[in-house]
Amino acid sequence: MKALTFKRYGKSPDIGLANIDRPTLQPDELLVQVHAAGLNPIDNMIPVGTFKPVMHFKLPAVLGSDLAGVVVDVGSRVTRFKPGDEVFASIFDLGKGSLAEFAAVPESAAALKPANLDFVQAASIPMVGLTSWQALKERMNLRRGQKVFIPAGSGGIGTFAIQLAHQLGAKVGTTVSTGNIELVRNLGADEIVDYKKQAFETVLRGYDGVLGTVKGDTLEKSLDILKPGSRIVSLIGPLDAAFAEAKKLNFLLKFVFGLMSRKLLKLSGKKGVDYAFLFVRPDGQQLAEIGELLKAERIRPVIDKVFPFDEAKQALDYLALGRAKGKVVVRIR
Repeated sequence: MKALTFKRYGKSPDIGLANIDRPTLQPDELLVQVHAAGLNPIDNMIPVGTFKPVMHFKLPAVLGSDLAGVVVDVGSRVTRFKPGDEVFASIFDLGKGSLAEFAAVPESAAALKPANLDFVQAASIPMVGLTSWQALKERMNLRRGQKVFIPAGSGGIGTFAIQLAHQLGAKVGTTVSTGNIELVRNLGADEIVDYKKQAFETVLRGYDGVLGTVKGDTLEKSLDILKPGSRIVSLIGPLDAAFAEAKKLNFLLKFVFGLMSRKLLKLSGKKGVDYAFLFVRPDGQQLAEIGELLKAERIRPVIDKVFPFDEAKQALDYLALGRAKGKVVVRIR
């Protein structure tokens, strides 16, 4: 089968299409014929080695985490799916890749594709949907009437997280450029800061949570807008010792990650703010609940651009520019 692979870690990972064997199916897995694969920023970070200490691939490895497609075979222990089912899933951090004609998907990671979405739309959802769900519902316990700051609201994660926070009854603040103000307002954002004209920390006040999506000093600045007892959940670091503990990493990595997060933990502690780094996990049950919101059209996919499979590498390059409004998706079938 055809797949987009990388052959080594580093500045020259040798990313390209290659012919490889179909995945070998385990008893608890589905063999999915992939129709579309959604891209995420981490797909560009993995080959250069950013997460090499905590994510393990057998090289050459298939890139990609999100997929939508049709089940063509099931393992002997699978009970919830059958051949012919249309599914979507994230296989992030499972040592597998989705940018391929076929993918092996654990039954626990898959959910039935909402019937009102096509494969491209469905493939755009899993990682941003699960990340938003786990950050806002699990970690922040975001409730009706609270306020959450979601910077970079027009990006892949922002366009979904704003909608989910809105569905949870929260007020949403975000930052965008002038041309994206109407987009995020239509998604449910309440307080919108044009970052080219104003600094968000001088405008926003009284927030209960921050979703960390932007590198740099945004997290430190966001401490100025938070109330005591609020929470920061970061998707971009710094990694912390609690993450190393959860991943069962060695003592050295736990120590290093503790050092990396020490400054922010100290600053947030002074403000009475809780900080946590989130590494999203695949979860088919949560994805099914997200699917119900999509089916009811309470949340909608936001897609910037769709690339054919032969241009999958160009799709990653486009995503790396950081200008996408919503998600970038590769159509495989």
